[in-house]
Amino acid sequence: MGPDDNVTQLREWFKERGITEVECLVPDITGEAKGKIMPAARYLHGERPRLPDSIFIQTTTGDFPENEDEIADPAELDMQLLGDLSTCCLVPWAREPTAQIIHECLYLNDDPVLVSPRYILRRVLQLYADRGFKPIIAPEMEFYLVQRNTDADYPLKPPVGRSGRQENSRRAYSIDAVNEFDPVFEDMYDYCEAQELSLDTLIHEEGSGQMEVNFEHGDPLELADQVFFFKRTLREVAMAHGMYGTFMAKPMAEEPGSSMHIHQSLIDADTGENVFASDDGKPTTLFYQFIAGLQHYLPQSLALLAPNVNSYRRLMPNSSNSSAPINTEWGYDNRTVGLRVPHSNRKGMRVENRIAGADVNPYLAIAASLACGYLGLVEELEPRPPVKHDAYKNGHRLPSDLGRALEALETCDVLKKLLGERFIETYIAVKRTEEIAHFKVISSWEREYLLLRV
Repeated sequence: MGPDDNVTQLREWFKERGITEVECLVPDITGEAKGKIMPAARYLHGERPRLPDSIFIQTTTGDFPENEDEIADPAELDMQLLGDLSTCCLVPWAREPTAQIIHECLYLNDDPVLVSPRYILRRVLQLYADRGFKPIIAPEMEFYLVQRNTDADYPLKPPVGRSGRQENSRRAYSIDAVNEFDPVFEDMYDYCEAQELSLDTLIHEEGSGQMEVNFEHGDPLELADQVFFFKRTLREVAMAHGMYGTFMAKPMAEEPGSSMHIHQSLIDADTGENVFASDDGKPTTLFYQFIAGLQHYLPQSLALLAPNVNSYRRLMPNSSNSSAPINTEWGYDNRTVGLRVPHSNRKGMRVENRIAGADVNPYLAIAASLACGYLGLVEELEPRPPVKHDAYKNGHRLPSDLGRALEALETCDVLKKLLGERFIETYIAVKRTEEIAHFKVISSWEREYLLLRV
């Protein structure tokens, strides 16, 4: 189908739904939606919206790195936004019929923008395609519902459900605990259905007010888009019901952290067969090499899977973190490891990366995880033996804070080459700026214990 056919279909889709506006979305480095809102008529006439490429060096606080002139053109070059029409869907919470479309970023000479997160994931997927493989993933997104909090100096509190009572205990897998928030989740599912998001199951997780949504397995780029849409959706639904939905990795000190587990497998692009399992269902050499790549390179790519200063509170070895991993050990049906292999048939043979936090940019986290597995295949690495016992006893083997994680990424030449030196340089500059901004804040702990004692 050619471009003209796509535009014709889009025009008909707009007409059927009475679309008046289009949200032109671009996921930035942090995973936030940037872009422009356009009248539908102008969009259908082929006008490509533009944004400055500086949106990809903006921190989560809205600031820019001090060395921005070194990592980006000071002219702030214009990018043209090219809509991926396969992502077109309704904005179900908008008052007027509105469409949202995720856009690729190209310079005016049609060169790709090398620091765009969506481009980075495409780049990794192409490496697999060149070898005749197609990755398949399934994300699991954990999040918290919390009471509205308009003063950042106050800790977050669990929400109040239909009973009028605040949830104050851990009720993992409780159906009744989920039912407390039925009005929220009914709207959530309606909104997700309107956007054709492939949600599978919803469960109550270990924390008070903590839930998990599983997505059906599929193409990595499509699933990254769906996670991007889902995060916007959950936050909108929660606010409509007088609460917040948060994907912070560790929003409350005494509650478990939230993750984005990534189930990964590889299929042969020609046959469609899962190359992680042989005809008799046993793991293949490719399976072991993929795991070995994750074991070897995940610590060096952790800054992409734990992208914020708060991320490392989840990965600390203490009881309130519950099942959050602290190393890259692997094992069969073992939830204490960072890399879990669930029981499955041959078709479902996969590796679950449990290290990524819910606060990730989904494009970059999926790209990083697949990149590590890819390097295992290319370098024909061998994994350590699977762990059958409590993997926490093997110790903390991940960078313990954002600064150390950025240092590990900066010195990993093979990852820099695979993901692009320009991207890695930009990402590190943005995240170091955020780390410095956080370090300048004096915490309540410091005022409580140091003010009158030192």
